[in-house]
Amino acid sequence: NDGDVESPRKLLSVEEMSLLINSVIDTRDKAIMTLMAKTGVRRGELIAMDIDDINWGEQSIMIKRNQFKKRSCRTIFFDDETARLLKRWCSQREKLNSSTKALFIGEQGGRLKRNGVYSMVVKYAQKVELHNSQSSRPEDHLSPHCFRHWFTTHLRRAGMDREFIKALRGDRRRDAIDIYDHIDSEELRRAYLAFVPQLGI
Repeated sequence: NDGDVESPRKLLSVEEMSLLINSVIDTRDKAIMTLMAKTGVRRGELIAMDIDDINWGEQSIMIKRNQFKKRSCRTIFFDDETARLLKRWCSQREKLNSSTKALFIGEQGGRLKRNGVYSMVVKYAQKVELHNSQSSRPEDHLSPHCFRHWFTTHLRRAGMDREFIKALRGDRRRDAIDIYDHIDSEELRRAYLAFVPQLGI
């Protein structure tokens, strides 16, 4: 289970995540990394997001049902820190005249690709010495999935209810009776905002 603290995957402290994201100057890249850290969203879900999936009033993003059938909870929430960066990116993105609806676009103006997210994360992590490509140890490598691991672990350490964490992560449905149908969305949003780590960005 990638949510377990015992995972050999690299786990950043809140301070290290803050250092990493604050080292990023590029508006798009900063927004992507903040969104991954603050929502635990999967890389595939991130690149599939469109601008009109965002609900600015509720500070949430809807994950598309048809593309991610196994995802249990389709709404992800974001906080004020993330909202500021997303808005900054969206206003910059408008000037790029891209024909795609994608929230995050690549150099050529099309939807950002999986390997684009990976190489971006590694580039910034190497700069602040949080990724060592020479090492064969998984705990020396920072991949996009480490953001999901960070999100899960720090919510758990802050004392968030385990079922809420599972709902926010969008863990795959395992039981015939879906517990997520019984979690109140507003209650989940309030819990998220109370427990999500602040990064000073």
